[in-house]
Amino acid sequence: MKQAYDIIIVGGGMAGASLAIALSGHDLRIALVEAAPLKVDDVPNYDDRGIALAQGSQRIFSALNVWKDMAGSAEPIHHIHVSEQGGFGFTHLDAGEEQVAALGQVITARNLGTALLNRLNKLDDIHIIAPGRVQWVNIEDDLAHIGLDGKTLSSRLLVAADGGNSFVRQQLCFDVKRREYGQSAITANITPGRPHKNTAYERFTRNGPMALLPMTEQRCALVWTVKDDMVGEMLSLDDAAFLARVQRQFGWRLGRFLRAGKRNSYPLSQLYVPDTVKYRAVVIGNAAHTLHPVAGQGFNLGIRDVAALAEVVLQGIQSGEDPGDIAVLQRYQDWRRKDQQKVVQLTDTLVRSFSNDILPLRLARNMGVLALEGLAPARHVIARAAMGLQGRLPRLSRGLPL
Repeated sequence: MKQAYDIIIVGGGMAGASLAIALSGHDLRIALVEAAPLKVDDVPNYDDRGIALAQGSQRIFSALNVWKDMAGSAEPIHHIHVSEQGGFGFTHLDAGEEQVAALGQVITARNLGTALLNRLNKLDDIHIIAPGRVQWVNIEDDLAHIGLDGKTLSSRLLVAADGGNSFVRQQLCFDVKRREYGQSAITANITPGRPHKNTAYERFTRNGPMALLPMTEQRCALVWTVKDDMVGEMLSLDDAAFLARVQRQFGWRLGRFLRAGKRNSYPLSQLYVPDTVKYRAVVIGNAAHTLHPVAGQGFNLGIRDVAALAEVVLQGIQSGEDPGDIAVLQRYQDWRRKDQQKVVQLTDTLVRSFSNDILPLRLARNMGVLALEGLAPARHVIARAAMGLQGRLPRLSRGLPL
């Protein structure tokens, strides 16, 4: 049995679901294929991890008519405080200084996923196939084809949004660059003794970067990078011992840590696809770039890709072009390449620079951070980049509909 579409999106996670929503309402036949049942409790990346949404990502979700369902479970970031354990340097970013209501928002992946799935279920021009596992991929001159549980689905454009271990990307032989860090992220929600005052903390410790992000109910989302050989110990500690470890690394700016939620861990590595397009195919989201969580840019980079791809594809279709034509897809890649390269290099540089404990380098880092605190123009540039508001912005990133 064969079924034909204009666009097939493989992967129903945040990038894939967001792209389907962005493309809806433009007389397109769209299929969204997800290996797991498309329910919040079943999709692997819809869990209780805190996600820092940049200001630009919030605008994208507002333009997609999704933010209204997220706002009640999100907590704004008004301030960002950056420091190093045992160091004298620190710097900060401030929403008031940037003349925005918030630098970003913190929401759990579960609540974000719930809003996306609720929106998807209201759209009648998206054919959701879940569970559905892709078994093979083939690209021909006129169509892309995928094999799915005894069926063949065909489309003019195939989008791989199926995560860091993307089967579609592997089948189409996209070149991939990888870097292993030998680190894992420990995540948990923590209740501090003092109000977080909507401040996000990025603390560089000797074990690795530690982020504490403000959440609703005066909780904080912890993302702590540790060496792989420490993971078992961190997960096996009782709550009191675990909180004591976090306290020792973070300090007392938030008072005594009172309570910790469920702990999880995931290994950290860098994955980067230099050329994300081929004839009739494109990779987005974690399938295109999986980054270290330092600076919290990976998810936001993927959502900016979604906004740009939807705009380029729809403009091409409106001009009578085939959405899978390499000329259309190359316009997308040319638009997004600089931002992708910059964020990939930035996160890797931060991880490597702050993982080195040599005294001269530590002094240089602290002097640099302290100097930044006194340079408002430099902080402004960094803040705009952190908010995803630099360079050529897609319409969705400006809060405008497609």
